Amino acid sequence: MRKLGMAMAALLAVCVILPVAARAQSESDLNAIYTIKDIGFNHSQIMDTMSYLTDVYGPRLTNSPNMRAAAQWTEDQMRQWGLANVHTEPWKFGRGWSNEQFSAMMITPRPYILIGYPLAWTRGTNGPVTADAVLAQIQSDADFDKYRGQLKGKFVLTQAPPDDPAHFDAQGHRYTDAELEEMATEPIPGGRNADRFAQFRALRALQQKVQEFLVSEGVAGWIQPSRGDDGTVYVQSAGSYDPAGPPAPMSIAMASECYGRIYRILEKKIPVTLRINAVNKFYDDDLNSFNIIGEIPGTDKADEVVMIGAHFDSWHAGTGATDNGAGDGVMLEAMRILKASGLKMRRTVRIGLWTGEEEGLLGSRAYVKDHFGDPTTMQLKPEQQKLDAYYNIDNGTGEIRGVYLQGNEAVAPLFEEWMKPFHDLGMTTLTIRNTGGTDHLSFNAVGIPGFQFIQDPIEYETRTHHSNMDVYERLQEPDMKQMAVIVASWVYLTANREEMIPRKPLPPPSTSPF
Repeated sequence: MRKLGMAMAALLAVCVILPVAARAQSESDLNAIYTIKDIGFNHSQIMDTMSYLTDVYGPRLTNSPNMRAAAQWTEDQMRQWGLANVHTEPWKFGRGWSNEQFSAMMITPRPYILIGYPLAWTRGTNGPVTADAVLAQIQSDADFDKYRGQLKGKFVLTQAPPDDPAHFDAQGHRYTDAELEEMATEPIPGGRNADRFAQFRALRALQQKVQEFLVSEGVAGWIQPSRGDDGTVYVQSAGSYDPAGPPAPMSIAMASECYGRIYRILEKKIPVTLRINAVNKFYDDDLNSFNIIGEIPGTDKADEVVMIGAHFDSWHAGTGATDNGAGDGVMLEAMRILKASGLKMRRTVRIGLWTGEEEGLLGSRAYVKDHFGDPTTMQLKPEQQKLDAYYNIDNGTGEIRGVYLQGNEAVAPLFEEWMKPFHDLGMTTLTIRNTGGTDHLSFNAVGIPGFQFIQDPIEYETRTHHSNMDVYERLQEPDMKQMAVIVASWVYLTANREEMIPRKPLPPPSTSPF
């Protein structure tokens, strides 16, 4: 009985000591988070970083001169902050492109300034061109013969204008508690995605045929209506960054209101004359793009790495502020905060800023293949076992509300605990769901825990994503600071944890990044 009593006393002592030890570690973590919050909220540099990336350097189309200049500035900043191993890592991409000048007017029947933007990797006009506009609505293969031999030297409109309904709801939005609660549930997959992807592929195939037809006809230019209204123009590409890719005519995405006016006049059989000047340049001297890398070395677990990242490239009509300058600014500020804090981190912390994301996660996939493994064969490299976790930002300027777990059930209790100091900042939600379309997928594809944070949508899909309104003014400064503080804290907690983040079973080989 006495031995049993002594054993029970020892067990009780352990039960008392363990919570105290856990509480002491928690206090240490909370003190570190306090330091991070103080630097991130009271001594922030994030909006100055954002002004340089967006106002000074502007849009960062992959392999463009703007992208290269912005990258050099970013490397210089990281070095000034004291980051180590700052460098770029090249990967094969294709030609660069930029628009140097653009103007467009309707000349007849009435002068009218047109709002539009050249589509990336399309040729220019070789000086101002004045020509007639014509309707050639091609909606199926049967329509091509209607217009064959009639379009040479014309500015061609091939679609009806989109509908522009009135806005009865605000374009900006924050998630409500009910929406976050619903997001936290696990959906059961349905079969509709296959139909939607099939329709998308069919539309893309028709668009490619239209492009080839217009080139063969020798048109002066292809004018396409943009979705959006109020002068918001969504602009991506029509040509190819592959020097051997199919040629494209001079192509413009035009504001729906401007496009609609031309379309309706032509429907009335009244001639329309346009004058367009597009000075576009191709850059074939260096077909490599690159990723930007920097580090804060760890201490006793320095061979293990915690990584954060965002895509550095953007489209060219705006200045790439919310897509994805916001992600770049947050991740750079998180690194600056951690370095300025003097906090010790056991694992090395590494930032990766990717190019070529807009063309299909190309930069992050190249980096993963070089360092961690090939997702098409699942042949893994030794570094794959040393990368603890990857955290990504790519959903605009909205504050962090939680984390997408990407199906990783085992990490949920850990992240739930880590979120507690940020409940008062609005971070309350974990969802088992996957989210797609951005660079954490490249890491997940080779079995590395990669996560994208849940963010308030703000005006991302309704106003800024890939549009000419993706500019500094659309950034929300309090949200940007909140994100940087949370990312820096999350990285600190990951880097100092005894064990690495739990992993899911390895995925099967796949050729798709999405």
